[in-house]
Amino acid sequence: MKAFKSYFTPVSTGGGNAAGLSDTRRSVDNAAVELAEKKPSGSSKQASWKPTTSRQTKTTTTTTTTTTTAPVVSSSHDFAQHAAADNTNTITGGTITPVARSASMLSIPDGVHMRPGRRSWRNSDSVTVKSAPGTPGGQDGGSGGGGGGGGGRSGLTSSRHSIFPVGDERNLERDTIHDIRNDMMVNYLYEQLLRKQYASGLDPYEGVVLKKARGSFTCCPPQMCAIPGSLYEVVVQMNVRCALTVNTPVVRTIMDSIRSREGLDEMDYVPLTEDLRVQIVPTMTDLPRGNLHHFAAFIDDVRMLVVWDDEPDKLLARAQDLEMRFMQMIWHGGSGDGDDEDDPNLVPPPPAYYEGKGSKGGWNVNSEEVDPDVLEGGLEERRPIRLWSAGVVSLTLILMIVCLGLGWRSLALETAVDGSYFRFALLAVNPVQILVSLFFFQSLVSSLFQIFGPIYTVESNSKYFSGKPPRRLQRGVHELPHVTIQMPVYKEGLNAVIKPTVVSLKAAISTYEMQGGSANIFVNDDGMQLISDNDAQARRDFYDEHNIGWVARPPHNPRPNEEAGEKKFLRRGKFKKASNMNYALSVANRVEDKLAKINRIGTWNNEREVEAYYQCLGDVLEEDEGRTWADGNIRVGDYILLIDSDTRVPKDCLLDAASEMEQSPDVAIIQFSSGVMNVTDSYFENGVTWFTNLIYSSITFAVASGDSCPFVGHNAVMRWQALQDAAAYTDEDGYEKFWSESHVSEDFDMSLRLQVAGYSLRYAAYTGDGFKEGVSLTVYDELARWEKYAYGCNELLFHPLRFWVTRGPFTPLFRQFIWSGIPLPKKLTICAYIGTYYAIGSVWCMTLANYFITGWFYGLYDKFYLDSFAIYVTIIVVFTALGNFGLAMLRYRLNEKSLISAVFENIRWIPMFTIFLGGISMHVSQAILSHFFEIDMNWGATAKEVEEVHFGEEIWRILRTFKFTFLFCFVCVGLMISGYFFFPIHWRIDKFFSIYPLGAVVVSHFGLPVLLNPALMKFTF
Repeated sequence: MKAFKSYFTPVSTGGGNAAGLSDTRRSVDNAAVELAEKKPSGSSKQASWKPTTSRQTKTTTTTTTTTTTAPVVSSSHDFAQHAAADNTNTITGGTITPVARSASMLSIPDGVHMRPGRRSWRNSDSVTVKSAPGTPGGQDGGSGGGGGGGGGRSGLTSSRHSIFPVGDERNLERDTIHDIRNDMMVNYLYEQLLRKQYASGLDPYEGVVLKKARGSFTCCPPQMCAIPGSLYEVVVQMNVRCALTVNTPVVRTIMDSIRSREGLDEMDYVPLTEDLRVQIVPTMTDLPRGNLHHFAAFIDDVRMLVVWDDEPDKLLARAQDLEMRFMQMIWHGGSGDGDDEDDPNLVPPPPAYYEGKGSKGGWNVNSEEVDPDVLEGGLEERRPIRLWSAGVVSLTLILMIVCLGLGWRSLALETAVDGSYFRFALLAVNPVQILVSLFFFQSLVSSLFQIFGPIYTVESNSKYFSGKPPRRLQRGVHELPHVTIQMPVYKEGLNAVIKPTVVSLKAAISTYEMQGGSANIFVNDDGMQLISDNDAQARRDFYDEHNIGWVARPPHNPRPNEEAGEKKFLRRGKFKKASNMNYALSVANRVEDKLAKINRIGTWNNEREVEAYYQCLGDVLEEDEGRTWADGNIRVGDYILLIDSDTRVPKDCLLDAASEMEQSPDVAIIQFSSGVMNVTDSYFENGVTWFTNLIYSSITFAVASGDSCPFVGHNAVMRWQALQDAAAYTDEDGYEKFWSESHVSEDFDMSLRLQVAGYSLRYAAYTGDGFKEGVSLTVYDELARWEKYAYGCNELLFHPLRFWVTRGPFTPLFRQFIWSGIPLPKKLTICAYIGTYYAIGSVWCMTLANYFITGWFYGLYDKFYLDSFAIYVTIIVVFTALGNFGLAMLRYRLNEKSLISAVFENIRWIPMFTIFLGGISMHVSQAILSHFFEIDMNWGATAKEVEEVHFGEEIWRILRTFKFTFLFCFVCVGLMISGYFFFPIHWRIDKFFSIYPLGAVVVSHFGLPVLLNPALMKFTF
């Protein structure tokens, strides 16, 4: 087994750097006082003097500097000198004695992204901007490097010929307008603070701080910025968007009650509900070293509550919500019996909270001394293995064998009549028939089980399915594991796609940290070095503001210009997501390898670990000579929550995921059920939404019955140790990788490798639609998705044709899968899923052949042959009729919808998916044949944003993309017309059962890019 790379245990010491921190605070205070004494005397308004802050050094000082950050790490960057200049100690191995640590412990839960003056391992230059004495508006109001502003501004002047006054907005610079808006916002917030009596207006520590741009902050009252240890100073170090103080009698009473009671004076939290807590920090200056994602903290020495948020317009609402929660805790004991129990913003207590409550609101308490080991063993949940799926597979095999037997019977009867055994050669196609028909028979049986089978399995837990949340880990008994949220991104829009996802993630992290856990966001940015400098800087500023760790790899460069100093770099894989994640994880592992060589003494603390981390990160980036860009906390915890860039997650999901993984060490992946996040109201996206919900409903019922759990590549929690143990490999690039870069379906490949290694996968449905994912917005994206799946399945099963002689037809992975210990029903289910793509891909060519066979040889061909029209009728009966009714009945039985509404909803989308599934046959077969004959196919990232396309542009795009499809349609139309009217009389094809199947294929292929294209068909239904 490979060594498990994870966090090291933090060491909390009473001493450590206390003296150094005290000196640092004194230096900050002195610098602030000196700066206050240098306040420009010529300015008549307080707003004209706006100090900005440089966050380059460990000791954050208030200066009038503007920081400009370059996007490239220079190879000549001297990290040792940089560390010395920052007054940080260079840590060397061999001088510190090692201390044994538990691998599951977290060394820097928040230190990396909350350290004051965090170093950014990129070149930076400081430019001092001096204002002319007595010149209003001469002081810089922002900092460079993105986010708005930089450089000084000249005073406002007016022309005698101007019809506008001096202060008219049309005469102001954009940065000036930005500053005015921020000043208005901060003053408005402070006004509301006074109006709600959250502040007295007399305490100098009260107020509001607002971030205007990177390194530029404003506050109200304005004199706060000159007070040492004030909210302004700590917010600059925390680098949050906005913050305010709450100084009310309730807050002071809570703090006084805690500190005045014996046994509670050492508490470092205030309980919010049964499992949520708000931190307490000793002083205001300790706030940057607290838990940033709590978004609130009680300050012990001044008896205040500090609240911060990422959005200024939500800051007051967050403060009010906290106040309401505190009062709810006081009035109702956190039971949620108040009027706000249905508020979706409130996180309810766990169900166990109510289990001991009596009928009259009292508590029934039974006290008994129990051995902890016995108690722990008694709480272990039994997870039985469901066998209903095995029954479905058994009936599927029975039906398939019966149908094959009927065909064999026809062959035997015909041979008995004419004595010819040549027709038994048709038995050679039986393996192909089994592969393409297995899913058909399984769907038939599954639909019957959805109508008449048991449904209690959906609401209970089993070995491979979780219908109920797990028993939660308690922070007082178990140490909650660290969770890393890994999010690969490409060129998605920052504000439209990435930012809403991060907001959703931070809400989940906030809940988990308030429950006692820790988490970090790890972005694998594959577009950072490809987009424009301004967009790249905007991303870096966004990651910095939200304390996100990120790694960006070099662009694809197969033929470098060596004279220009370029080096070869390959972004391997047809679908670059796997290689992107591999590269980012390799950088994180290299940092861990360097950290593992550092000896840690007994006085080692969190702050020294942070310094060591950044030194190791700098060494890794220096080794890459500026090709790799990275910053923030990129260390990987015990578990990885893998998401896409357009994902929404539930607020309270991380604790359940961590608890279930801790209680099930044999589980490598927990795949969560997902809802759909709609971006538009187009009929195509709504149709894909319906189909996606259909798939997840079917998966939920199947896995609850004991079927194999799928892994869809996102919205899943993965065990980091399992990936390192069972999925790691090294290829020609020379570094350890985990995701397959030679397969398009890297998620399917990962699933098979983990199961072959002995791990299991589990499907969790207790989150409902809490996890949300985006779906295809256009027919191009949905078609590319089906092509990618078909290509991926084929490359998992078969070698390209030219290797069949030397290597055999089947891949080593598929052979391992067949001979592994995975239960046989699960193997057959996976094979049935794979066979669907071959069934769909063969439709167009088999239907074309059927046109001639039934048209020219009707009555002459063998009875073993089943014509396309008969197959078409059976598909309508099984999938269109029985499948839709079975799904409606399942949702009705699960109390999700009424039977009538569920049936009509399914009927509503039958025309669309008749066209879609009938029109993708040529494209699926193209993907399969491209792998067999090693023809290059590439797929870009799925569009996450709506693209407005002109009608004429869309016409030309359709013609370019589907020109061969249209050619096939026109040729077939001409063929059918000629066969009906112009062929010789004895060769004419005029039978309905010959023409209709081919006509349906032609109409579907022609209608796919036209009728299902919202850019052409602007109607919704």
